[in-house]
Amino acid sequence: MRVEIKVIGIVQGIGFRPFIYRIAAANKLKGFVRNRGDAGVEIVLEGREDKINHFLKDLKTKKPPLARIHKIVTNHTEETGNFARFAILKSSETRELSGSIIPPDVAICDECLQELRDITNPRHNYFFITCTNCGPRYTAIRQLPYDRENTTMKDFNMCEFCKKEYTSPANRRFHAQTVACPQCGPKAYLTTNKGQPLSYADPICEAGHLLEEGHVLAIKGYGGFHVATATLNDEPILRLRQIKHRAQKPFAIMTRNLETARTFAKVSPMEAETLSSYMKPIVLLDKAKDYYLSEQIAPSLHNLGVMLPYTGLHSMLFDRVKEPAFVMTSANAPSEPIVTDNTEALKKLGSIVDYFLFHDRPIAQRCDDSVIRLHNENVNFIRRSRGYAPAPINLKRTFKKNVIGVGAEENVTSCVLLSKKAFISQYVGDVENLETFKFLEKTVHHLMALTSAKIKVIACDLHPKFATTRLAQEIADKEGYLALPVQHHHAHMLSLMGEHDLDEILGIACDGYGYGNDGKAWGGEILHCNKDKFHRISHLQEQPMVGGDLATRYPLRMAAGILDGFTEIEDWLLANRKSFPHGDKEVQTIVEQLNSKAILPTTSSCGRILDAISATLNLCHERTYQGEPALKLESAATRGHDALRLEPEFLNSNLKTTNLVLAIFEARDKLSAEDLANSAQSYLAKGLAQLAIEAAHKIGIDTIGFSGGVAYNKHITLTIRKHVEKSGCKFLVHETIPAGDGGISFGQTIAAALSAD
Repeated sequence: MRVEIKVIGIVQGIGFRPFIYRIAAANKLKGFVRNRGDAGVEIVLEGREDKINHFLKDLKTKKPPLARIHKIVTNHTEETGNFARFAILKSSETRELSGSIIPPDVAICDECLQELRDITNPRHNYFFITCTNCGPRYTAIRQLPYDRENTTMKDFNMCEFCKKEYTSPANRRFHAQTVACPQCGPKAYLTTNKGQPLSYADPICEAGHLLEEGHVLAIKGYGGFHVATATLNDEPILRLRQIKHRAQKPFAIMTRNLETARTFAKVSPMEAETLSSYMKPIVLLDKAKDYYLSEQIAPSLHNLGVMLPYTGLHSMLFDRVKEPAFVMTSANAPSEPIVTDNTEALKKLGSIVDYFLFHDRPIAQRCDDSVIRLHNENVNFIRRSRGYAPAPINLKRTFKKNVIGVGAEENVTSCVLLSKKAFISQYVGDVENLETFKFLEKTVHHLMALTSAKIKVIACDLHPKFATTRLAQEIADKEGYLALPVQHHHAHMLSLMGEHDLDEILGIACDGYGYGNDGKAWGGEILHCNKDKFHRISHLQEQPMVGGDLATRYPLRMAAGILDGFTEIEDWLLANRKSFPHGDKEVQTIVEQLNSKAILPTTSSCGRILDAISATLNLCHERTYQGEPALKLESAATRGHDALRLEPEFLNSNLKTTNLVLAIFEARDKLSAEDLANSAQSYLAKGLAQLAIEAAHKIGIDTIGFSGGVAYNKHITLTIRKHVEKSGCKFLVHETIPAGDGGISFGQTIAAALSAD
């Protein structure tokens, strides 16, 4: 009997062909297995029917742990190939089927970690130790199929030792495309900040010493460079902030192990499980009561981003030092993508760092670290990137047309929707400069090539001036696609609907900004959404933005516009003159704008209200990074309680916010900033929940969802959940898709797919 099999899914780069070889041999079958150019795997078997059936059972039940089988296509024939044995053949360039993809990068496995520490092993202390179960995948692939010559390992010829393991069916490095050792693989080396080589027998351990001494290093990883330094002393971190122009933005840190993390942070069982997973993401952890690391790592915040070592190199940095953790932040200039090339690193980072820890393996695809936060047991993806992208998210619904979304303007990702799979790219960032725009453009085309998707529709944001909107139109014109603009907050809710397979939802969409259908700045919306359209039912009270976009950077401007007419604005602003770049002169300009009663741009943004309250409480007067005022407000609120106990007030079915900001302003010298921060968040959460519940009951919907960047706020989310569930409605939040703008591209594809249907 003969059967021809095509397997679709994540089946290249995870030891799938060696697995097929072993179960075919165990079932005494002849034939072959080979990779295909569409990222799938082709298998031809000949043998007894019962043995083939047993093979097919093994294929489904014994697959490698990293394999994801989406579809198995079988064809039984009477032909015979007169095979002498079963073999792994050279890959085919055939690109017939869509839906398979290269797996994400995988953190170092326990077996490789043990070998790394084994003094008798040929790969002892070899930083690039990998096998079929771990190592770079997505960041190493240049093109399909996934064979060594198509990866960044192309120029590293295997020595006899590695070749023996590569060709041995019993070895876990059998057909491991990244197999290497100190004799034949990539080399690590240390240089000065000008690129002058430094001679050390163990450059990685020396790099650890330099970090502990307070030096700043650029360290090359799998998907890009990190900038690193020590964590116990303020001085090197303050220096890093000064040279990187990051006055307040928190830095991620890498700690040596889970036990050490528990000495400075609170770690729940689920947080521990997430930290230790093979994805090894950054997890936002609350600081412990006896937190002892530098406060300069995450100034004025109650939490910090922590990750564990995910490569051999990272583990070796801690070998001969006492430092509990190192700052390990992405190496990039503001609003630019992470640096990946050695020459580029010298040019862009040479003035920032003291030393470079390089290796000579190129990086094919840049990829930042993933960031996760847990709300009790609920996972929140703040950034879905290394370890997760571009693995697909499995959907419950099958869509007829293949579509792609290109995101909005900040925290951008792209997404290919293909049948029942959503392939979301790695984090791209804020596409406000040419380099990041080109990174997005490359990512879009690379994702389409990897998935072999035949695109019909390309979706983008409704904002006509976004760079992503322009990119979508350019691609549509060139390729003959239909370009479909999607309103920002509708995309947020569609991403939630697509994730949970809903045809209808009453949605709460809260963030900093989204271009509304009326051309105004939205951001605190109650929307009734179904699969075809949405209706804006209500929103937060519209508030003036004094100075337009300047009000997003200097939130006292936002507060002044809200409080105008209720208090002596000029005296208050003059008391805070140092918060403005131009001091008294700028205050005077603000007052004149308010007194002139000129028509100012307005916004219903929840983010801007949180910013205004943060500034009013003197928690943050200047936004130096995205979300800073609101994050500092949230941190203060964790130490307070709802002292004001304000009941929501409404105006024309919209939630009033002027009364909230005024109440905070009037109580700022009577109650603690922590209690007032908590009171403000409670008011917004209760008011939004009440609007949503009333609308849901009126329309006859029993499901209420929450999306947008504000959904990362734990207190607001849990308060809304409490009120919604108390009302008898079901409450949904994101579980696999980022709630912020990193999930917009997915929501756009849902809109495009539904319109195409």
